[in-house]
Amino acid sequence: MNYDRYRQIVRRFADRRVIVLGDLMMDEYLLGNATRISPESPVMVVDIESERCVPGGAANVVNNLLALGAQVAVIGVVGQDTAGEALRADLSARGADVTGIVADASRPTTRKTRVVAHSQQVLRVDREQTHPIAPSVAECLLEHLRREIAEAEILAVSDYNKGVLTPQVARAAVQVARQAGRLLTSNPKPANARALAGADLIQLNQGEAQATSGDSRFAGEEGLDAAGTALVRALGVETLVVTRGAKGLSIWHTEGGARHIPAHPVEVYDVAGAGDTVISALTLGLAAGATVEEAAEVANHAAACVVRKVGVATVTPEELLADASAEG
Repeated sequence: MNYDRYRQIVRRFADRRVIVLGDLMMDEYLLGNATRISPESPVMVVDIESERCVPGGAANVVNNLLALGAQVAVIGVVGQDTAGEALRADLSARGADVTGIVADASRPTTRKTRVVAHSQQVLRVDREQTHPIAPSVAECLLEHLRREIAEAEILAVSDYNKGVLTPQVARAAVQVARQAGRLLTSNPKPANARALAGADLIQLNQGEAQATSGDSRFAGEEGLDAAGTALVRALGVETLVVTRGAKGLSIWHTEGGARHIPAHPVEVYDVAGAGDTVISALTLGLAAGATVEEAAEVANHAAACVVRKVGVATVTPEELLADASAEG
């Protein structure tokens, strides 16, 4: 793909309307210094100097899409708690439509709290309930989806296996997208990947592809093409994209054939959240009229941009254009 076509696709990101359905989380960071050991137990005492909260899980996909210029409607679940209110307010302040966020009294808002001392994560505390959402909550989410789908160009299902993507929700999401003539992309966890049969594109990382298929050939080169061909057909989806770290992206279509796009050589600082960035760029690329292969090239640049940054981060259209321009 030449640079003019690449730039045309990225410029079309602006104002594409995307629905994100999935597991919403809040990522919390407690930042400080550790200078002594506790007298109560042989553990560090961390003196907290600052703290911050950022959207996590499906909410990080929302954040990535917003940073890339999209309009985003969010459909998901939070608890009836202050963390849920804070997450809703945060996403709204960033520009997302949060009317599709449902408060569920049976669970807390999922929170991942990381304690960081001297730039090193020393502890993570998870507060969550991962049981499947009740059918009544699922139907409420689907009502929001049916209302929103006509105004959107694409549906992204962001699954972290926290209970939102029940079989009922997965099947209905595919059906709603098909009936509306909209594309559906997803980055599911292995436990739920097969529930999305009929999706247009599913993205997995190398480990997830191996866990989903039980095929060790995803870990190497020999037999990789055959493994991907078998998995895309077993999942019943149009396209499978597997992210392979330093080896780049691999693409399989259900009608056959494989395409491997090498990664861009960059100095990697942090891969946290890179998968969310990739599915966001893939989704927006398709919404902007790109082919899967073109969208994957854009996503490869997005991944290169985001892993240069420390912590869960996002990328802007300007950074995408600069990265491709620098490559020549």
